[in-house]
Amino acid sequence: MKKLLFVITILAYNFCTAQSAPPKRSLPPPSNYQKESDSASAIALRFLQKEKIPGLAIAVSKNDGIIYSIGLGYGDLEKQSKVDPAKTQFRIASISKSLTALALAKLVEDGKLNFNTSIYAYLPNYPKKKYDFTVKQVAGHIAGIRHYKGKEFLLNKKMNITEGLSIFKNDPLLFKPGTDYKYSTYGWNLLSEVVQKTANQPFSIYMKNEVFEPLKMNNTVLEIADSIVPHKTQFYKKTNAGDIIIGPVVNNEFKAAGGGFLSTVNDLILFGNEIINPTLVNNKIVTELVTSQVINDGKKTNYGIGFATNTTKKETHRYSHSGGGIGASSLLLMYPEEKVVIVILSNLSNAKIKELGNQLEQIFLK
Repeated sequence: MKKLLFVITILAYNFCTAQSAPPKRSLPPPSNYQKESDSASAIALRFLQKEKIPGLAIAVSKNDGIIYSIGLGYGDLEKQSKVDPAKTQFRIASISKSLTALALAKLVEDGKLNFNTSIYAYLPNYPKKKYDFTVKQVAGHIAGIRHYKGKEFLLNKKMNITEGLSIFKNDPLLFKPGTDYKYSTYGWNLLSEVVQKTANQPFSIYMKNEVFEPLKMNNTVLEIADSIVPHKTQFYKKTNAGDIIIGPVVNNEFKAAGGGFLSTVNDLILFGNEIINPTLVNNKIVTELVTSQVINDGKKTNYGIGFATNTTKKETHRYSHSGGGIGASSLLLMYPEEKVVIVILSNLSNAKIKELGNQLEQIFLK
């Protein structure tokens, strides 16, 4: 294993420092976006080299059409498999919350779920807490459910969604629901249980049937441990010395809604455009997803239901979600006024992905 990691480190070093034109797969953009595309490619290459990212994919759409799509580097350094934006599947980490938000919206559209109803209406056996809390409060991180602690982020235990609730379900709430904001992946684990109980089918099946297939997101799947996924990347991290090595093995199946999906940049472009121009649910429900929640003192959280929400320098709306996992740094950006969607996926932990997102925003929102 040490020898393998040494080889991978050398490959990563050579790729990031010596190669002037890393292997890439890209779709030729329309000629009127050539200047923006050239600028984006130069910035992306510098970012990849600076962060020592093994593999990076970016896609940008405007008015529902992809105007820029590129793959840089390798999905797997040892196998020298090149990144293809249409095929290479990355861990999208917490962008999974946004995908699940659309599933919740579909249940609302079908009259099976109400955002403002107590969680206990759907999960009557969930341990009772000092305070009641709603689906919407959980989805907006204001219910008081805790986030990871200790080494829980690195769990490699085979568990389904229901079994995974045992990690946190008996813990007290951190605060009275509605009085504070505390980001919680476990809250979204709980919501995936709500989805499968309300839909009366496994969460992954509901996501496939009601979200992914209708949107033609054919390369978006729940990551099942030890399953064979032909275009899945390897997952890397950077050591304190700056070497690139394979990250620890983790099992994300139990936290599907919180951070368990694999996807491609091109698939997530389809999803982003669905949020801008909804076809699966009505506009009113999507508006609720992307509207900031407000805690009891009147302060906005800048987070709705599965989406961060704020504004650009031009004071236009920006909906977004970032993700960070083992071997994953991801970003989804949506601009409804400009009809632009930007997606960035990488196979390295803790890359400064928002920095790249800000630079691409400046290019494509001019």
